[in-house]
Amino acid sequence: MTGLSVHKDIETILLTEEQIRKRVMEIGEKVSEHYQGKDLHLVCVLRGAVVFLADLMRHITIPCSCDFIAIASYGADTKSSGVVRILKDLDDSVQGRHILIVEDIVDTGLTLNYILRLIRSRNPASVRVCALLDKPERRVVPVEIDYLGFTIPNRFVVGYGLDFGQRYRNLPFIGVLRPEIYGGA
Repeated sequence: MTGLSVHKDIETILLTEEQIRKRVMEIGEKVSEHYQGKDLHLVCVLRGAVVFLADLMRHITIPCSCDFIAIASYGADTKSSGVVRILKDLDDSVQGRHILIVEDIVDTGLTLNYILRLIRSRNPASVRVCALLDKPERRVVPVEIDYLGFTIPNRFVVGYGLDFGQRYRNLPFIGVLRPEIYGGA
């Protein structure tokens, strides 16, 4: 854990390191069972999901590969702009493969919906979604999450890969950021 300067910015810890570790292990077991005997290819949505991906992969007991896609919809803001841009496309073909999109958080659904349409247009064998967090209160576009870590309230959270201004990703827990830090007060 980092110094006190990070903790003073956290209003409350929403999910502990232990809660996250236990749930990621459970998801890894379910993914391994479902994809047994299939060509599993994980697609990590950068940057927020990289910590989740790293831990999840260690709990998947079947052979798998991974790739990364970077999407922008927030910029420096705390709310999605609704405009989605690809910053980094996939390096590998998804055609004929079983794709599991690994996402950090689903709120409006706009970004995930865009990624799903993009991946499906490339003729994979299947596409499913694994998200660490879901904020259903913010949903604008309906999306299905096949493997979900936690449903959380509509609070601005950081840690375990999630950031504000590229900070706080290194926290081992999910914490609610103090509103005065991001201008939400």
